[in-house]
Amino acid sequence: MDNVTSSQTPEAIAQVFRSSERRWRERQIKRTLEVCLVLALLILFSPVFLGVSLLLLAVQGRPILFKHMRVGRNGQPFGCLKFRTMVHHAERALEDYLAANPAARKEWEEIRKLKDDPRVTPLGRAMRKASLDELPQLLNVLRGEMSLVGPRPIESSELRLYGSHVYVYYSVRPGITGPWQVAGRSNVSFPKRVELDVEYVLNWSLKKDISIIMKTILIVISASGSF
Repeated sequence: MDNVTSSQTPEAIAQVFRSSERRWRERQIKRTLEVCLVLALLILFSPVFLGVSLLLLAVQGRPILFKHMRVGRNGQPFGCLKFRTMVHHAERALEDYLAANPAARKEWEEIRKLKDDPRVTPLGRAMRKASLDELPQLLNVLRGEMSLVGPRPIESSELRLYGSHVYVYYSVRPGITGPWQVAGRSNVSFPKRVELDVEYVLNWSLKKDISIIMKTILIVISASGSF
């Protein structure tokens, strides 16, 4: 709820409570709508889930799904689901690559991503380009760990990059898509990503979520900013 101080007039305090109540109702509406939408999408994309799973099994073997620990609402860790797009022992491959490539280390420190990521398989690169790897996160939404729209989930090691704004991140469920996705995705620096997330949370509305979803659809179709 918005801050209320003793110096505020009764009218101002009443306005704060009305605003907080309205936002609470809107968030309840958001949760109901996204659960219904996710159920519909899981049915609609079930052939895609099956096809991708069989392709991954044939080309890369098991496991098909990859569960990476991320930080969720209220700082609670959860397993963020993706189709596996990386080689086995991916973290070791990343450490070795960054140790041998100073330019890549600089890129990693700035945006926490690599254009030429040695961990990603050829099939995985194609899946990422089409954003197919993130389809299993619909299950995270259904379980209440994520939302369709929100700040993208981060690793515990990235919390320090949010600085004093980390509690803004904690206040909402991370999203499958969000302001970072529609502002350039991998082309956006991490400090800018934090700025976008904070602005989104503090000025959230259902209208803004709908706008982000529509923009995301266009970005996925054009494969803009993904690697």
